[in-house]
Amino acid sequence: MPEYPVKFDVDYPRKSNPWLVLARLFFGWLYIGIPHGIYSAVYSIAAFFILLYAGLMILFTSNFPRKSFAYLIRYQRYINRVQVYWLCMVDKYPPFSGWE
Repeated sequence: MPEYPVKFDVDYPRKSNPWLVLARLFFGWLYIGIPHGIYSAVYSIAAFFILLYAGLMILFTSNFPRKSFAYLIRYQRYINRVQVYWLCMVDKYPPFSGWE
């Protein structure tokens, strides 16, 4: 069985800060939803056009462009990090990038 090219692991904290969980519950829309919502909307539009470009390149050359693949991986990692934080699975605030 071949190895997958992308991995995403979540290290679940042993103990969560209850005040942070309450803050996310009541004010998550303010300090997570608004800044990350705006950023992810722009990121999603760019990812859509890169995906169209990659689809055309696959159609005509039978190859997935490496830079497009790397960008789409960063995009998916960013979206996953925001969702994991919003769902109180980790306590570390997600960075505004796909790296880390």
